[in-house]
Amino acid sequence: MNSLPLVCIIGRPNVGKSTLFNRLVGKRVAVVDPTPGVTRDRLYAEAEWENRRFALVDTGGLVYQGEDVMEREIRVQSEIAIEEADVVILVLDGRAPLHADDEAIARSLWRSNKPAVVAVNKLDSERSQSDAYQFTRIGPVEPLGISALHGLAVTTLLDRVVELLPAPVEGADEDERESVALAIVGRPNVGKSSLVNRLLGEERMIVSPVAGTTRDSVDSILDVGDTRFVLIDTAGLRRSARVHEDLEFYTALRSVRAIQRADVVCVMLDATTPLGAQDFKIAETAAESGKAIFFAINKWDLIEKDEKTAGIFVRDLQARGYAFSWAPILFLSALSGQRAIKTLDMARTVLDESRKRIPTSELNETILKDIRDKPPPAMQGKFIKINYVTQAEAQPPTFIIFCNHPELIAEPYSRFVIKRIRERYSFSGAPVRVWWRRKGKREGK
Repeated sequence: MNSLPLVCIIGRPNVGKSTLFNRLVGKRVAVVDPTPGVTRDRLYAEAEWENRRFALVDTGGLVYQGEDVMEREIRVQSEIAIEEADVVILVLDGRAPLHADDEAIARSLWRSNKPAVVAVNKLDSERSQSDAYQFTRIGPVEPLGISALHGLAVTTLLDRVVELLPAPVEGADEDERESVALAIVGRPNVGKSSLVNRLLGEERMIVSPVAGTTRDSVDSILDVGDTRFVLIDTAGLRRSARVHEDLEFYTALRSVRAIQRADVVCVMLDATTPLGAQDFKIAETAAESGKAIFFAINKWDLIEKDEKTAGIFVRDLQARGYAFSWAPILFLSALSGQRAIKTLDMARTVLDESRKRIPTSELNETILKDIRDKPPPAMQGKFIKINYVTQAEAQPPTFIIFCNHPELIAEPYSRFVIKRIRERYSFSGAPVRVWWRRKGKREGK
């Protein structure tokens, strides 16, 4: 995404920036809610118009008159986005008078000398489009009346944006790095954004001691050697019973979607707080989605410890989350940087494990032998005969075992087989699946 021209959407709170972002991207990416301040961090996505691809960034609502800590942080983030941008879209509310903050934002924009489009939003009929001209005093750019919600004049807006984009670089090579999408998930305030900032070496995410600061899932690009990591910092997941507001519901849903589109999921835990059921629910969500997983124990620098402390913590974690004893554990401090870079190494390792394939001939020399040495018990007077084993898929590793009575295989025996597979082939960090099929049936789930 770094090689694409960047278009930045700015404006004060609740003028419809996220609605426009969703309209231009063509899917529901940004949280849209009438509550001011919903979009806080820079949110990136790709868009395309008239065969020109570009990266689009949504920003937090700019407030110049307030001195709230979060408002100041949003200003910093938005100013960074403007600095990065090739084209800026300034969004105004066509249903409200020109605000002092609109003018302050515009002055900052004109000082940047960035190519710009002024979009007067919420003009929901052709007749009301003329109302856009009431905003001509905002600056040298002719305002365009649009309705992001209904799509009115959005194609004209895109035409203007594309006209302002820098000319494509002829002969530019496509990036040949392997892309690894790494979602960093966990309860609120465990340090997810701090870790992303540490890895990026810049303050790309807003970091705050206030739980729930990150509401959107945000992608950041980090190139390391021949690998391009796409870091997905997600909204903190809470237990469903505590998701009272619609906004919390949508951001929790987005975190689940972030897990679903990731290759690897880093489940971050806070070493200074007791393990909770929600920590393992997050891991369960990732495992059910078939993602490679590892645990990152953050704030390890704040723990009084000796040579036995880490082992005790691991035993406690594995005892409480026995179902994830196969997921590796990394101790780190995002704040100090201690072992933070190991996050990328761990992501690479568990992804490689998840992608491993074992030849059918080898499986029938090892796993089939283990099964026949300890076969499933007879059920309902029927003897279960195992025919052969094959790996049907990778990422996640999925094995099909053919037998004469697959319907009689109990879950504990499946767990035994998975344990044998892990003892032989590890698959560290990868959820292993086993399906039982009748011989002669088509392979598949």
